Amino acid sequence: MRTIIGLDELRAARLSFNGTVGLVPTMGYLHEGHLSLIRRAKAECDNVVVTIFVNPTQFAPTEDLSKYPRDLERDLSLIEPLGVDLVWNPTPEIMYPTGYQTWVEVEAMTRPLEGSMRPTHFKGVTTVVAKLFNTVQPHKAYFGQKDAQQAAVIRQMTRDLNFPIEIIVCPTVREADGLAMSSRNKYLEGKDRAAAPVLFRALSAAKTVYEGGERDAETLRRKMKEVLDGEPRAQTQYVSCADYDTLEELDVIKGKTLLSMAVLLGKTRLIDNFVLG
Repeated sequence: MRTIIGLDELRAARLSFNGTVGLVPTMGYLHEGHLSLIRRAKAECDNVVVTIFVNPTQFAPTEDLSKYPRDLERDLSLIEPLGVDLVWNPTPEIMYPTGYQTWVEVEAMTRPLEGSMRPTHFKGVTTVVAKLFNTVQPHKAYFGQKDAQQAAVIRQMTRDLNFPIEIIVCPTVREADGLAMSSRNKYLEGKDRAAAPVLFRALSAAKTVYEGGERDAETLRRKMKEVLDGEPRAQTQYVSCADYDTLEELDVIKGKTLLSMAVLLGKTRLIDNFVLG
């Protein structure tokens, strides 16, 4: 496994690959969710590139960029046994050199849900992913279902910009109590960590209602909110029952549907989702 920083090194390494290339973009501080993406890429591609880059442009000035957990040595020790061919760990100066002024934006799909809470977030995500796609030139790219809106936005961007890349969205990996794995779970302590599975319980309650035949979207939103309201430590930011592809809120569920939510526990913001249908 090679670990490189420079852009010229990356391009030279990419030219040396034979066969298909799979890309797993990460911001580091890896957990089992990331490792599951790498294993999937390894099973499906001849060469696997993992990127580790804490992207500053997807953080608002009030957010936790400086506190975002970082441990490159730990990350590399987790990746090494998986047979990854290349790890690219660029610096912010490489990704956004002096004078940088080009951005990639997906419009309508980035406005609701996370976009309503973090209006500059997806501009940073789509820009950095487009740059990763251009530099690595993968055949397949792997993302987690936990960040469902991000996956939908990247699918849209890939179609719109004619990237010849297949986007693979892999299932959310969870702790034993249902909490979706996330690098930010490191911030949860004590009573907040004990309360965190309420997101999974709320989604499960709505799914149970759906499986019982309910197709009124507002009923499912109320059910999620009801469960969240039962946890005094949880501050609900939004609950959603939306079309899986467009992310438009539904009145009646007719096809593939995304249940999602964002919740504050103390100072830690958690997101989670289920896919119905």
